[in-house]
Amino acid sequence: MKIFREIQERFPFSSYSLMAELKSADCQYYLGHYTEAISAYEDFAKNHPTNEAIPYIYFQIGMCHFRQIDTIDRDPGSATDAEIAFAKLIRLYPASPYTEEARARIKDCRDFLAGHELYVARFYMKTEKMEQSITRLEYLLDNYPDTSVAPEAQELLAQLQAGTPPKSKWRDWIPEIGLPDWSIFGDFGRVSPNQPSTSK
Repeated sequence: MKIFREIQERFPFSSYSLMAELKSADCQYYLGHYTEAISAYEDFAKNHPTNEAIPYIYFQIGMCHFRQIDTIDRDPGSATDAEIAFAKLIRLYPASPYTEEARARIKDCRDFLAGHELYVARFYMKTEKMEQSITRLEYLLDNYPDTSVAPEAQELLAQLQAGTPPKSKWRDWIPEIGLPDWSIFGDFGRVSPNQPSTSK
């Protein structure tokens, strides 16, 4: 990245400086320095709002957020930010070569966000906070009805609303154990109060 900075300093008004500015942002992205890359891309967009690379810039900003998506039990903020960035690209540049890929990424983001809501709903259910679980499931179905986990969420919501939540997974393999019906054994094995003991 040092060479790109040198080009910008030596030829600030040339096309080479413009390319160096863009490539410097790309380097940050490919090194996994996503926060720095976002800042560099945003600076480029601010400094060159009519440049032909702007659709690419918006796509890359979305990808920076997308690459930071963690597991469903963590903060889903990166998925939300990625969806917003990709939606902005599609809204402003619907005919760009990055639009179809952005749509696919939005679908992935929405699936992740829905999965996170389902995870939280199940957590509430396992801790017997059924009302909170129902609220999460309703939010999921209202906001992510087209996602891959929506059918599972719908089924779980129906069970909770009916008052028949599924058992926790750790109990699924344990059989229902009750005391035997001693009446089937008649008087066998019972000791009468007046019966002498046979023990010595």
